[in-house]
Amino acid sequence: MKLTNETKEVLKNFSTINQNLVIKEGSKISTMSAMKNIIANATVTENFPKEFAIYDLNEFLAALSLFTKPELDFKEDYVLITEEGSVGNSLKYWYSDPSVVTTPQKEISMPSKEITYKLTSSTLSEVQRAASIIGAPDMLLENGKLKVTDKKNSTANDYETPLDVDKNDAKYKFWFKVENLKIIPGTYDVEMSAKKISRFKNSSIDVEYYIALEPESSYTANA
Repeated sequence: MKLTNETKEVLKNFSTINQNLVIKEGSKISTMSAMKNIIANATVTENFPKEFAIYDLNEFLAALSLFTKPELDFKEDYVLITEEGSVGNSLKYWYSDPSVVTTPQKEISMPSKEITYKLTSSTLSEVQRAASIIGAPDMLLENGKLKVTDKKNSTANDYETPLDVDKNDAKYKFWFKVENLKIIPGTYDVEMSAKKISRFKNSSIDVEYYIALEPESSYTANA
């Protein structure tokens, strides 16, 4: 089996959410942060023949980089990595014990979706860059605008940009931690729930993220 560049991108992104991973038999890959406030799912083109666990995903990706065109052969206790078309170098990468790896135990779905909007690739890049430049740890969606700021500092610098939100007549404040927005660059269809959870669905590749909102988030529909 060979991994596509898209799958490698997904795995690299998932390593920022959690360094370890359980890949189940089939084509769906899921991960969960150690704090259990981020869950990500992706459906890839590969069909993995068995379930296996990786303790250090960055190390595994680095192992793949030792080969120009790596081929993976999944054995009972390890994956054998070789060079396509070559009988020379090989690397035996042992699976981890699944009991020491954090992984989602059940499917998650949105309980409701009070607010929806499209987050374009350019807007996502702009707000993440702004948050980095001004050192803003928090992100707020309110009144059809997305703002990065520091909610603990009333005189903090902030940056905001307008969004095309479907229900901007309602009263809402949805707070994120900027550090939790560990998503692959791109355009997303976003759903926000009054139950303090959000869903980011990538528009071009089959990957989605469920990200918990901060406790002070609120939503009040107009009567």
